[in-house]
Amino acid sequence: MSETLHLGTRKGLFTLRRGRSGWTIDRVDFLGHTVTMLLHDPRSDVLYASLTLGHFGSKLHRSDDGGNHWEEVAVPVYPSGAVIAMPSFDPNVPPSTKPASLSEVWALETAGHDRPNGLWAGTIPGGLFYSPDNGETWELNESLWQRDERMQWFGGGKDEPGIHSICVDPRDSRHVTLGVSCGGIWETKDAGESWSLIGKGLRAEFMPPDEQFKQEIQDAHRLACCRSNPDVMWVQHHNGIFLSTDGSNHYREIESAGPSTFGFAVCTDPNDDQTAWFVPAVKDECRVPCDAQLVVTRTDDQGASFQTLRSGLPQEHCYDIVFRHGLDVDASGQSLAMGSSTGGLWTSDNRGDQWDLVNGNLPQIYVVRFGG
Repeated sequence: MSETLHLGTRKGLFTLRRGRSGWTIDRVDFLGHTVTMLLHDPRSDVLYASLTLGHFGSKLHRSDDGGNHWEEVAVPVYPSGAVIAMPSFDPNVPPSTKPASLSEVWALETAGHDRPNGLWAGTIPGGLFYSPDNGETWELNESLWQRDERMQWFGGGKDEPGIHSICVDPRDSRHVTLGVSCGGIWETKDAGESWSLIGKGLRAEFMPPDEQFKQEIQDAHRLACCRSNPDVMWVQHHNGIFLSTDGSNHYREIESAGPSTFGFAVCTDPNDDQTAWFVPAVKDECRVPCDAQLVVTRTDDQGASFQTLRSGLPQEHCYDIVFRHGLDVDASGQSLAMGSSTGGLWTSDNRGDQWDLVNGNLPQIYVVRFGG
């Protein structure tokens, strides 16, 4: 089981270590600053932290020694002339555009073992960037950026569209699948030279009936794939849970999954393609746990049934939400960690059957990741 846990929060990067008495805070970096994305690179043991600093913009930092020393590296920059769509939902008002400018790094992933220095970054407002040199330089993936469908993307919970999920196939690093809010599921099989819009079967109930199955406007809140069988992919959607067993080409909707199918986070057991975890909430207009009881739901049979896991979690007057990147599972598939919008951190070492409160007084937690 993992011995290190990293949290990106509203007021810094918290690193926790596991000891005999459980998890304790070992260090806090960037205290007072908003850390919205993290990556621990298992290939090199390098740690990356993306800071979102308001009018100072986004900054990316890298540490080669576990956080003892940090250096600032480059951030993705949109080229001159790049624009994003400003869609109009009034049929009498035509859509417009505005210049693209980096708002936030919303996803950060390694590019595969055969690309030891390669990184992928998904951003708001909807650009995918690649770095061949550990974040020293970044280049916009023009093939995806130039797709006509991108101009139909729009913001969901954020004001602008964003790429929040990047799944690199462990069998073939040239095969990458993206989740976009609100822009659907995209796939490349040639390392980004070309892209296909996939994800048939996803349904957006917030759209007019004749547009609910349009693939290019789906609000996939989070996309997760199983490491041992990457063809199995889960989407926690804006209005439901969806499962694919053919690499996101086709999805079926899970109609019942405990108290609700609305939520933001999903993670999969890396060693068991039958198992995935979710954190339900009431609905878009009421983003609180159902009945003010925080629970995690788990399926062990690819969605045929779900268990509602409550032990150790607050069961009254709880209003925590778990964001897209606020739930993680370690490489063993046994240990989970969950951080909330109100600064609660819980862990489990038995697949979610029992949860332990590590700290209930942390800043708002955006991202939770097990590290080396």
